[in-house]
Amino acid sequence: MTSTPSGPARAGYAPFAHLTVPNAALYRRVMGAFLAAKERFAVHLRPEDVFAVLPPEHRPADLDAVVKALDSLVEWGNLRADPDTSRVTAVEDFYRKRFIYQLTQAGEAAELALSTYDEALGRRGALQAVALHDIVTQLRALLVIAAEQEGEPDAAKAHLALSALTSRFEALAENARAFMGSLQRTIDLHDVEVEVFLAYKDRLIQYLERFIQDLITLGGRIALLIGELEERGRVGVLLRLAAAREAADAAPDEVQSAEAGAYERWVGRWSGLAAWFVSADGRESQARLLRGRALGAIPQLLAVVRQLNERRAGRSDRSADFRTLARWFAEAPDDAARHRLWRAAFGLYPARHLTVDADTVDRRAAHPVAASTPWAEAEPLRISPQLRRTGSYERRGKTRRVQDRSEQRRRLAEIAAKQAEEIAAARARLATDGTTRLSALGELDPLAFGLFLQLLGDALATWRPGMTATVATSNDGTMEIRLTALADGTTAEIRTPGGTFRGPDHLVEITDLTRTGQIRTDDTPTGGDR
Repeated sequence: MTSTPSGPARAGYAPFAHLTVPNAALYRRVMGAFLAAKERFAVHLRPEDVFAVLPPEHRPADLDAVVKALDSLVEWGNLRADPDTSRVTAVEDFYRKRFIYQLTQAGEAAELALSTYDEALGRRGALQAVALHDIVTQLRALLVIAAEQEGEPDAAKAHLALSALTSRFEALAENARAFMGSLQRTIDLHDVEVEVFLAYKDRLIQYLERFIQDLITLGGRIALLIGELEERGRVGVLLRLAAAREAADAAPDEVQSAEAGAYERWVGRWSGLAAWFVSADGRESQARLLRGRALGAIPQLLAVVRQLNERRAGRSDRSADFRTLARWFAEAPDDAARHRLWRAAFGLYPARHLTVDADTVDRRAAHPVAASTPWAEAEPLRISPQLRRTGSYERRGKTRRVQDRSEQRRRLAEIAAKQAEEIAAARARLATDGTTRLSALGELDPLAFGLFLQLLGDALATWRPGMTATVATSNDGTMEIRLTALADGTTAEIRTPGGTFRGPDHLVEITDLTRTGQIRTDDTPTGGDR
C-alpha cells in the first residue's frame, strides 16, 4: 500500500505521513523492528527479517504486504533501500527486485519523537520525596564549593553540582506536574470498581500525607539554603563558572556567544529553582501551591468515596438517573414507546388529565382520546368534590413516625467536644508565653507535633533571602509563630513517639490567639487546618 505525501509531508514532515494512512499500525511495527535492530547494532534488514520479527498475532498473511509497507516507508523518507546483491547466484537474479533496508536519519528522528510522545502520554508521574533530599544535598555542596577561600571555586565541582541539582529539580517538577494531572483524572473517575478504588484510595492518601510532611520540612530547608547562597552573593560566580565550562568545547570564534547563551540558561534554571521553593511579594512559591493542591486532593478523594458508597447503597443520584433514562430512550423500539416512557418519567399529560385513577386509565385504554380532540367533544372527567371545593386533593393516611435521633446528636456532640479539647490542649502545649529556643520545646505528642510542623512549615515557606525573622499565622487564625534565625550553628531536637525531629535551632515565639482574643480572619500566611 502506497500513499503520496501531501500537506505537512511536502513541507518536510513526510516521515510522519505513515501515522495518518490506512494500515498505520503495521507501519509503526515495521519501524519498531528497525529501531530494535539498531539497538543490536544491525544496520540493514531484509523483508523476510522484518516479517520474522513481527508479532505472530499482528503479522500479515504473506511477505508481499511487508514489502509494500517497506516501499511506502522508503517513499516517505523513513527508510533507505539499497540493492541486495549478496545473495545473487544467477544472472536472472539481477533483474529481480531485491533490496535491503535501513533507517534514515529523518526516520529515526521521527521514531524517537513518537517514543517521547507515547512515554509522555503514559506517564503517571510521582511526588519524589527522595528528590527533595537530593536537592538539599546538592545545595549544601554548593555552599561548601562557594566557601572555598583559595582563589575562585573549582569550576568542575561547581558545574557537576549545579548539573545534578537542576537535573533532580527538573525531574521533581515534571513528575509532580504529571502526578497531579493523573490524580485529578483519578478523582474524576466515574465507572470504577468500588473495592479497587477504596483500596487504592487508602494507599494514595498515605502517599500524599507522607510527601506533604517531607515538603513542609525539606521545602523550608531548601528555601533557607537558597537564601544563604544568594545572601553570600556567590550564585552568579557559580553560574558563570558552570557556563564557562559548558562552553569550553565550542569553536574558538563561538566561545563568547556560547558562554553567554549557557549563562542565560543557567540563570533561568536557578530562577526557576528559587521560584519553586521561595515565595516573593505577591507570588506564592510553587512548593506551597503544590502542598495546597495535594492537601485539597485528600477531601476530594473522600468525596469520591462518599459518592461511590451512596451509589452502592442505592441512594438517589440525579445525574445517574438522567443518564439511565437517556439510555432507555435510546433503546426504546419506537416513538410510541418513547412517549409512554416520557409520560411515566415526567407525568406530563394533556391538560384534561387533571386527575387519573384506575377507572380513568381503563376507560382511556379502551377508548383512546387524541390530544387534538376539542374540549367540547371530549368525554368529561370526573373530578372529586373536594378538589372542586378546596383546590387540593390528597389521600389521607397514617403519619410517618418521627425518628428519634437525639442519641446520634449526643454522640456527635461528644466527639466534637473531645476533638476541640484535644486541639485546645495542643495549642496550649505549643504556646511559649514569650521567646524561647526550638530546642526548649522538649517532647511533643503526635497532635501537638503535627500542629507544630504545620506552623514551622508555613514560617519557613515565607522566608526570603536576606531575612532573619518571619511571622506566619494558621488558616483558622488561632495560632501565630514568630521565627528568628540564630548564628551559633546549634541543632534543635524535638522528641516524639515516632522519633526525634532535628534541625537548625531558632528563636521561636508561638502564640495561642484564642487565649489573647486576637483571632485573625484575614488571609495572613497560613498553616494547615486542624
